Amino acid sequence: MASSSETERVLGAKEADGEMRVSKCVGCEEFPCADVKHESYVIPDVDVRSDDVSIAMISEAAPANPSDYYYAKGDSSFQLTTVQAFNDAGASVPSMRDIVDLGVYLTTAVKCGKTGYGIKANTIKECSHILEKELDLFPDVKAFMLMGDVAIRAINYIAKRAGEARVIPAGSTYKIRGREYFFRGKRAFPSYLQAGPSFFIEKSKRRMIAEDIAAALSLVK
Repeated sequence: MASSSETERVLGAKEADGEMRVSKCVGCEEFPCADVKHESYVIPDVDVRSDDVSIAMISEAAPANPSDYYYAKGDSSFQLTTVQAFNDAGASVPSMRDIVDLGVYLTTAVKCGKTGYGIKANTIKECSHILEKELDLFPDVKAFMLMGDVAIRAINYIAKRAGEARVIPAGSTYKIRGREYFFRGKRAFPSYLQAGPSFFIEKSKRRMIAEDIAAALSLVK
């Protein structure tokens, strides 16, 4: 539950037409995590109407270069692979703008860039507080897409703080996906990372990503 000061912050970020700038509603102030690149920190700097968002797609971490982010200008790395993933799923979307128009909000579980291959559990847990407040902005979401282990762990941390059981059970993603899981009463889809060059490495993962996106989209048509 948001505090009164946080509520005022959100209300202050809302425009007359109901749009809000997400980066003005949530953020990190202390930057306590030592295993990430703080210079790569990014919160979606986009104007969005809360009731327009029906799918929240959460990937791993911010890119090392902000120009590769979802909402960067031009054809960024995150944009190109995500657009391809949605087209693989049967959605005819030529650009990131078209994905957003489908009611999809894209963000990362960790708001800073990685310094190595993995991210420490404490960092994911710390940043999940920001993600929790971010997702609070979209109460009408019908599906949460958890793109990779970091996103899955972040959502499980949020659920644990609320006194709930873990949303996604432990285990390899290919073994646990395809079942029905719920977060905040809405479907949660454990999947694989679709953002960045790793998307093109394994065809089997790319196929499963497409299946998971198609399943989420079917809930909001």
